[in-house]
Amino acid sequence: MELTRQSERKLKFTLPWRITIGYLTIMLIFPVAALLAKASTKSPAEFWKIATSAIALSAYEVTFVTALVTALINGVFGILIAWVLVRYDFPAKRFIDAAIDLPFALPTSVAGLTLATVYSKNGWIGQFFAPFGIKIAFTRWGVAIAMLFITLPFVVRTLQPVLQEMEHDLEEASWSLGASKLQTFWRVILPPLVPAILTGVALGFSRAVGEYGSIAIVASNIPFKDLIASVLIIQRLEQYDYEGATVIGTILLGISLLILIAINLLQAWGKKYGN
Repeated sequence: MELTRQSERKLKFTLPWRITIGYLTIMLIFPVAALLAKASTKSPAEFWKIATSAIALSAYEVTFVTALVTALINGVFGILIAWVLVRYDFPAKRFIDAAIDLPFALPTSVAGLTLATVYSKNGWIGQFFAPFGIKIAFTRWGVAIAMLFITLPFVVRTLQPVLQEMEHDLEEASWSLGASKLQTFWRVILPPLVPAILTGVALGFSRAVGEYGSIAIVASNIPFKDLIASVLIIQRLEQYDYEGATVIGTILLGISLLILIAINLLQAWGKKYGN
């Protein structure tokens, strides 16, 4: 009888584990292995030549630098927006709070079309910059605007629960001891928020690096100007250069993994610092 119970417990334990491993193998390991296998058909010299071509290096720079800058910008404004949504009551608060999730629900192609329309030289916003010779849509600025649009919710939604759980007593105690509002923010409020900020910025950065749909529409996709790595891969596929596309994809995957490892280390440091 005891042996039967142990067998049942073992079955209950191993079944979810096997399903998890099987699902991850099909959805993650096999696709990555297929990508690496296809890229390995090129010799090391050919692989290096494709990976370090001038167009590829320019696409890496546009992709990762713009994604990092926009993630950091949303890190700042995400704190402000989350703070206002949690600490203040104002008309249309629920509507604005729901609108934060719009980039999650909106198809990326629709987002790109909307941004291209609004920020074109005749658009609602672009028309104010056109007289000064500033062009936003179909330039690298358009890439940045698209990345800002799609990554904002990550920071806001990561910070909101943390802000809601923070007690006001610590802030009031800080003020009663003579600290200014700025000192209270830096020494009392900010430290517990650091892990959530790093997490939101990391998620936003990762999402921006992998974005394709909206950027393909709002950018001109010209090499050495505003061409991102994802669009470069599609361009290679359209030219039936499958090996070249997989090489670029492999480099993109490797750089992304290294950056994610660095981000995880920063998050671990942030949790230690926040505590």
